[in-house]
Amino acid sequence: MTNYYGMITVRNIFRTAFKLFRIQNKVLNSAIKYNSITMKYLLMVNMLLILTGCATFYQRTAEVQTQIASGDFEQANRSLERNRRWAESNNHRVLFYMNRGLVLFMMGEHEESNRYFDKADFYIEDYRKNLATEALVLVSNPMARPYPPEDFESIMIHYYKALNFIALNNYEGALVEARRVNIRLQEINDQYRNHKNRYARDAFAHNLMGLIYQASGDYNNAFIAYRNALEIYETDYTELFHLGPPLQLKKDLLYSASRIGFRNEVRYYEEKFGIKTPEPTRENGDLVYIWMNGLGPVKSEWSLNLTNMGTRNGMMIFGSDELGVTFPIYLGNQSSQQRASLSNLSIIRVAFPKYVERPPLYHEASLLFQGERHRLEMAQNINRIAFQSLQDRMLREVGNNIMRLAAKQIMERTARNENRNLGALVSIINAITERADTRNWQSLPYSLSYTRVSLPAGENELVLEQHRVGGGVSSENVSVNIQPGDTSFRVFHQLGTRP
Repeated sequence: MTNYYGMITVRNIFRTAFKLFRIQNKVLNSAIKYNSITMKYLLMVNMLLILTGCATFYQRTAEVQTQIASGDFEQANRSLERNRRWAESNNHRVLFYMNRGLVLFMMGEHEESNRYFDKADFYIEDYRKNLATEALVLVSNPMARPYPPEDFESIMIHYYKALNFIALNNYEGALVEARRVNIRLQEINDQYRNHKNRYARDAFAHNLMGLIYQASGDYNNAFIAYRNALEIYETDYTELFHLGPPLQLKKDLLYSASRIGFRNEVRYYEEKFGIKTPEPTRENGDLVYIWMNGLGPVKSEWSLNLTNMGTRNGMMIFGSDELGVTFPIYLGNQSSQQRASLSNLSIIRVAFPKYVERPPLYHEASLLFQGERHRLEMAQNINRIAFQSLQDRMLREVGNNIMRLAAKQIMERTARNENRNLGALVSIINAITERADTRNWQSLPYSLSYTRVSLPAGENELVLEQHRVGGGVSSENVSVNIQPGDTSFRVFHQLGTRP
C-alpha cells in the first residue's frame, strides 16, 4: 500500500473547522432567532450562489470553446469581447486572458495577442492565496477561488508569446520567451517541497531556441540549444512521454556544428545518428513549418471514498483498500476530545479533477514539394504533459483535500450538536458543494510537430497532406515567399478531434 505523507495536522483541521463554523454560525444563529424557514432560505441561497457561479462559467465558456473548435475565431473573439466585463471581474479572468490571447494569435493579431498573454502572465506572477477565498474553498469547493492555471498551462503562455514574436520578426523577443520556459519550470518546481513536477525541463523550448538562433545566423548558440534539446529528449521525454528526438533536430544539430567548424562533434553525431550532415545551399532559404494537431484534454471529475483505518504511530490513517493507497494525518499533541472527533469520521468522499483525452482526428502530416515528402515529426506531446502535470499536483494536494473534507464534516457535527435541522442542512450543502475544480485551458493543441524544408528563392507552393485516423487524406495549400539565406516560419493548427 502506498503512503502519501503531507503537512496535515489535526490542529490545522480543528483550527480551520471551528473558525469557519464560528463565522458561519453568526449568520445562522440570526436566522434561527427568526424561524427555521429563514434559516433554510439563507443556507439554500448560500448553496445556490456557489452552484450558480459554476454553472454560469460553463455556460459562458461553452459557446467560445465550440467556436474555437470549429475554427470560427472571428466569432469567438466577438463572444469573448461581449463577455469581457464579466470575465475580468470574476474568478476565471486568467482563462479569459489566455483564450483571448490564443484566439488573437490564430487571427494573426500578434501584438494584441501578446498583450493578453502578458495580462495572463502578470496575473499568474502576482497570484497569491487569498485567506478569505481559501476559507470559502474549505466550506465549498476549489472553484470558489480564482483559477490557478496548471503549471504546464502557464508555460504554454511563453510558447505562444515566442511564436507571436517570431511572426513579428522580433527574434530577440522570441528568444526571451523561449528561455523563460525552462526558467519558469525551475522556479515552479523550487516552490514544492514534495512530489515535484516530473515535467521539469522542456526539450522543445531548447529546440525552438535553436531554430531562432539558426534563423538569425547565430550557429554557435543554435548548436548549444539543439544539444540541450537532444539530451532532454533522450532522457526526460523518452521516459515520461515516450517521445524521442525528432530527425529534424538531429539534422539541425549536425548542420549547426558543421557551420562553426566542430569537426569532432560532426563525426561523433553522424556516427551516433547514422545520417550525413545536410549540405548548405546559399541560393535557397528555409521554411520551418509547425503543425499543431488536435485539442488538448478537458477536465472532468472523479471521487474517491477514503475509509478511516485507525491510528498508527501517531497518525490517523485514511485510505482505500481497493486502490491500495493510504493518506496519514499527523495527530500531534492533541486532546482526547479532538482525536475522538476526528476518529468519528468513518468515511470521507474526496472529489478530484481528472483529464479526459480528446484524440485527434489526424495522426500524421507531411509537406509535399516537387515530389519530395517532408514528414512533420512530433516534438511536443502537450496531452501527455497535461496528464503528468495533473498527476503530480494531485499527489501534492491530496492532503489539503482531506483537510478540507475533515473540516467540513467537523463543522457539520458541531452544527448538528447545536441544532439537528441545522446539522442536516449543513450536511446537504457539504454533499452538493463537494466538487472538483474542472476549469482548464481547453483551446491548447494536443501536440506540436514540425519540419524544415529548403526552398528556392521566390514564391513557392507546397501542399500540407494530413492523414486521418482510420484512412483518408486532407490537403491544404501552403504559399510562402523565400529570400536567399533567410528562414520563414509558418504555424498551422489542425483542430479536428475524434468523438
